[in-house]
Amino acid sequence: MGKAPDEVALPGGQRLRLAASDTVSLRELQMVVEKGVAYWSRRRESAEGVAREHAASALKDLALIFDNLATQIAQGRDTVKITGRLPPQRQAPRACPFCGRGNREQAQYCVACGSPLRPGVRPATHAPPPLHVTIATRTNVGKVRQINEDTVYAGEFTTADGAIGTLLVVADGMGGHQAGEVASALACDTLKTRLTAVLSTGVPTDDAGWHEILRGAVTDANHAVYTQAAQNLAQHGMGTTMTVAVVTARRAHLAHVGDSRAYLVNAAGVAGENLTWQQLTSDHSLVARLVDIGQLTPEEARVHPQRNVVYRSLGSDPTVEVDTASQELAQGDWLLLCSDGLINHVDDTELAQTILAAPSAARACERLIALANERGGKDNISVAMAHVN
Repeated sequence: MGKAPDEVALPGGQRLRLAASDTVSLRELQMVVEKGVAYWSRRRESAEGVAREHAASALKDLALIFDNLATQIAQGRDTVKITGRLPPQRQAPRACPFCGRGNREQAQYCVACGSPLRPGVRPATHAPPPLHVTIATRTNVGKVRQINEDTVYAGEFTTADGAIGTLLVVADGMGGHQAGEVASALACDTLKTRLTAVLSTGVPTDDAGWHEILRGAVTDANHAVYTQAAQNLAQHGMGTTMTVAVVTARRAHLAHVGDSRAYLVNAAGVAGENLTWQQLTSDHSLVARLVDIGQLTPEEARVHPQRNVVYRSLGSDPTVEVDTASQELAQGDWLLLCSDGLINHVDDTELAQTILAAPSAARACERLIALANERGGKDNISVAMAHVN
């Protein structure tokens, strides 16, 4: 990611630092839990009925986690080794003799310039074959919620040099009726406005340039949500996650805040051990950190009552840390952005299998949402997808 991998940011300017030995401080992890306690305390004070009971239950669960961490500290344990990381990126050991780009070992043609990789064969042209990108989006309120607070977008844009690119956005709003939906829509609209203005004047020439543009656009979105929440009592405390992908020139450039996710899927494999899927973002959530330190398994995290407690989102503070990354794209790639309403019900392997079995991006979106709803649909479900073919 664009931000140092040994650090996560907490609201209010605090940070959770990971030591060089891949360990995390238990005292600093307590700050993440305290943030969750403060959030649910506010919800309990302002809610009634079932919502108030839910907040009280969440506080009870957090108290147990906090007690566990305090006990470990009292026993002299200051740090815990991290056990979970994102999968390794796409393996590319075979260098193209003409442009130098790395390729998979079994590749016959270079993913970047299209040159044949067989010894002694020169390409007819150095121009890479064009990639065709098919996009689709779907969003659904689910089986439990009354309002859909998610915002999802997929569309094409034109840069200053005339190139056509693709933009995908998923934003999962938080804050209840008339707040979460406002936050996610406002963040998405602000991001699109900033990107349109910047890309109409110039186009980045490298990954770092794209990261700077995306970081600025997400920062603008954070400012818009934070300002509107501060000026409107009914929307106080609203916020949203945001995961963004810009696809252009055979690469995907990502920006990310919160616990919505981006995945790369390809039947030919995208990561070590021939995995057909790769998670491209790291969740900024309490349960993700608890998985990291071994206190929860990934399966337990999927159904944990605190799975929706995020320690980084748009609108919670005047400034925000934005993760950025870039990913080379190849023939057959599926790029998926989704809200946690999907991943709470569909695990990564089944997610990839469902996408690869679908005849189109639109049908893949429909089937993923249907799966989540078949299993309870406890949250809003949103997916944005780009298929490279």
